[in-house]
Amino acid sequence: MKTAALAAAFVILLLASCQRETEGKLVELSGRLFVFNYRVATANYLVTLKKLRPLPDGSIVAAEFDNPTGGDALTAREKIFPIDEKIVIQSPHLQCVRKDHPYAVTIRLLSASGDVLQEIETSITSDVDQSVLPAKPLVVGPGYTPNPDVFHADGSEDMSGDSNCPA
Repeated sequence: MKTAALAAAFVILLLASCQRETEGKLVELSGRLFVFNYRVATANYLVTLKKLRPLPDGSIVAAEFDNPTGGDALTAREKIFPIDEKIVIQSPHLQCVRKDHPYAVTIRLLSASGDVLQEIETSITSDVDQSVLPAKPLVVGPGYTPNPDVFHADGSEDMSGDSNCPA
């Protein structure tokens, strides 16, 4: 009997502690990664957030991403729609992503008037560097035509990567 009561108390305590983790939060981080698109030679940060509660109308998510080239932070803003259960924000195209280097990301949930509703700070680390991508897109146009700058008429190919990155 005592064991059952202790087990029940433990479960209640466990559930109560889970509730406190999300108390006051509107969203939580559900995913973060680099997306390397080999076909079009692009790399981007991609962050997903899970809604925990309804958000005020007109809310916006804004993010600042470390710039791998060392310049000013890259920014992105997306409107949040009431029907969205998941919020996705993607950076502009990146250059010079390095393997095993943590890049800082700051995400702000903003009201329609610009007030900060919630802020999340995290980092994203890639398990490969950007040298896996060709310097130029492999295809061009809507029909995925081979890029003549990569696939030359004489049958040669230029798959060289970007070598203008800081060390």
